[in-house]
Amino acid sequence: MLDIAGVNALSPDDFVARFGDVAEHSPWVAETAARERPFASREAMIEAFAAAVAGASHEARLALIRAHPDLAGKAARAGTMAEDSRREQAGVGLDSLTEVEYARFTDLNTRYRDKFGFPFIFAVKGATKGMILDAFEARSADDVETEFATALAQVARIFRFRLEDRIAS
Repeated sequence: MLDIAGVNALSPDDFVARFGDVAEHSPWVAETAARERPFASREAMIEAFAAAVAGASHEARLALIRAHPDLAGKAARAGTMAEDSRREQAGVGLDSLTEVEYARFTDLNTRYRDKFGFPFIFAVKGATKGMILDAFEARSADDVETEFATALAQVARIFRFRLEDRIAS
């Protein structure tokens, strides 16, 4: 685990190598955040990641959302998603669903993606399957604009959790 001085000392390439996977398959977020160094704190670094997304085009933000895997989806079962996502989903039991639970997640993922055009994003760390399913149901009633903003807020929470796991406070 690095402290903030260690983060600030990384070359731009080393910074992206170390943190490019914080934003699911979107190293541009780390590249953009790196330009804000030196960071005064871990919190400032987390804010730089969020600001990188906030300052991006709608198309880039949509691509970032779409880069996330479905919760308990095919990528999870096939083992093809990013290591952080695999670990996070396993941490709340999404890797050991019953067939009935898997069918429910598949149905919700499909309906959600059909309505909004992107996957359901939920920062699962500290959550339960029940909390995730409740959020799925509640958020499915949102309009596209509201849900786009909610998905981006969840992406920022994912950044926070991942960076807190990697950077000493």
